[in-house]
Amino acid sequence: MLGFQMAFDVTGDPEFPEKAAFEVARELGVPVTTHAGVWGATNDDGIQLMHEHGFMTPQNIYVHAATLEDDSYHRIAATGGSVSVSTESEQSAGQGYPPTWRLRMHDIPVSLSMDTSVWWSGDLFSAMRTTLGADRSREHLEAHARQETVTNHRLRAEQVVDWATRGGSRALHMDGLIGSLAEGKKADIVLIKNDASPVSFPVLHRYGHVAFQAQRGDVHTVLVDGRVVKHEHALVGIDLPAVRRAVEETVDYAMRELGDQWTPGMHPEIPETKVFDNPYTYTEWDAGSAQWKRGAETGGGSE
Repeated sequence: MLGFQMAFDVTGDPEFPEKAAFEVARELGVPVTTHAGVWGATNDDGIQLMHEHGFMTPQNIYVHAATLEDDSYHRIAATGGSVSVSTESEQSAGQGYPPTWRLRMHDIPVSLSMDTSVWWSGDLFSAMRTTLGADRSREHLEAHARQETVTNHRLRAEQVVDWATRGGSRALHMDGLIGSLAEGKKADIVLIKNDASPVSFPVLHRYGHVAFQAQRGDVHTVLVDGRVVKHEHALVGIDLPAVRRAVEETVDYAMRELGDQWTPGMHPEIPETKVFDNPYTYTEWDAGSAQWKRGAETGGGSE
């Protein structure tokens, strides 16, 4: 199941130094994954260069694609590429607003990813939930700007469950082998069941339950190509204590090497926040009369 891809970014340099890498990928017949539409790093110039040199293909995966103009989305859609959306990362690291609300308008295939499991949750249940929330929030925001009200969301739970499963297999062009339950495909199956959870019942909408209620602790059984790797909520054939020791040793090593840099690195200074002066704030509390008293600077109103 392991494969080979090439991953590199296209900076938008008019000299197009990435051309040689694309040519190698074409010669080897391997897909290319590239960070596109990342605020302050990659932009529409890179997409234009790729398109003009004939290197935008259905095998390309564009990661984030959050800050592009419509012309770039049109080029991705026309050449059959797909976008990997990492909502948790985009929301926290600032690559741009999670773009599913725009990708839907251009009918661009979507898959969900985590960017890195070191910084973010590494949990596709979280990816589904945050993606739904980000898309729906933007839909409301855009509607309010038009003085409209959203009553039926366009992005549904069914779609994000599809993006988290078949979306990934389609992006990798492996949907003939994995991604859904069908005869002849690899038996990769995730079974969700947790009778001890108070939110495990009733299941009124299966997709909604997976996207909004389920979490990785509710995964009862996992099969990979027919081999059971998790059962009754516990990993099978994995020496978890040994893994824990290895991780702890790695953290201890990092702490020793970084020394005094560890604490500020893990707990960076919080930027100062300016709070607006509020002329309506009531600042005095009279415990005896149990009443707020007007601030001296305010006029009118009642105590």
